[in-house]
Amino acid sequence: MKILIIRFSSIGDIVLTTPVVRTIKKQLPEVELHYATKSEYEGLVITNPYIDKVHLLTDSLSELVKQLKPESFDLVIDLHKNLRTTIIKWRLRTKYKSFSKLNWQKWLLVNLKVNQLPNTHIVDRYMEAVQDLGVKMDDAGLDYFIPDKDEVELEWLPAAFQKGFVTFAIGAKFGTKRLPIERMIELCDQINKPVILLGGKMDVEDGERIERFFQKSVESEFEKQLAQELGKKTIVFNGCGKFNLNQAASLIRQSQVVFTHDTGLMHIAAALGKTIYSIWGNTVPEFGMYPYRTSFTIFENNKVGCRPCSKIGFDQCPKGHFKCMQNITFDFYIPD
Repeated sequence: MKILIIRFSSIGDIVLTTPVVRTIKKQLPEVELHYATKSEYEGLVITNPYIDKVHLLTDSLSELVKQLKPESFDLVIDLHKNLRTTIIKWRLRTKYKSFSKLNWQKWLLVNLKVNQLPNTHIVDRYMEAVQDLGVKMDDAGLDYFIPDKDEVELEWLPAAFQKGFVTFAIGAKFGTKRLPIERMIELCDQINKPVILLGGKMDVEDGERIERFFQKSVESEFEKQLAQELGKKTIVFNGCGKFNLNQAASLIRQSQVVFTHDTGLMHIAAALGKTIYSIWGNTVPEFGMYPYRTSFTIFENNKVGCRPCSKIGFDQCPKGHFKCMQNITFDFYIPD
């Protein structure tokens, strides 16, 4: 039997499909399993030992379909379910299965604040799409495979971080899913352990500002005032833009605990079995994408009536006050 799984984006969503990949490969005899995704996410699936062949979407959907047709798939499993995947299924003319995106229920929660969503993680909804195949969820959680070439050695880090550290994934695609910079600084100070900041190139400037704050001198009047209020006990290393995704995952695997926004690195941390402190702004865990099968603590402000304001996010708070992030209380204890 030859099966194609489709999930084009993004980092976290692709990681969340890994239980479907694993259980199909391990539980269906002699299955040949293919996976289609965007070219920029090839690294997330190419190292997965349960995937036999990867197909990449570049600029042309027609080119991808042309590549897929000769494979003569017995079944397509659509875990993205958008216009492009609908076109692919129609043009391949084969049987398919897909999952419920619950868009109507999400609309009700976002617009009317009426929660009709099931208390079900999206991973389990993905699994519902393949249950007719006789595939059952196992106890292994999410998968993430780090190639040997991307393992980060502790000796590569500054000396102060070689005996242990906490990682803080400061990035997120949308501004309303990220703490304001001053709140990130407050959180780092409260962690009171060596902190490695993780993020992409777009997060480098914020990372530099946080790192600089915890050095000896501060520049702006705001930073001077904040420095007086905080203990400045933390040491910070800005890793944003310095590591690729697999290297960031390696650092997460070696960290004591992980602080993260609602973003892809959160799901990678869950796949690696880390204890997670998860920070939520305009989105809510009720959407079903909280950390899967790992120990986690949710930081969120449930006292604002406008939340959730989107199932995805905005560049800025639509109301202008950003209370969902500004008024979060961080209450935690990290054991030595």
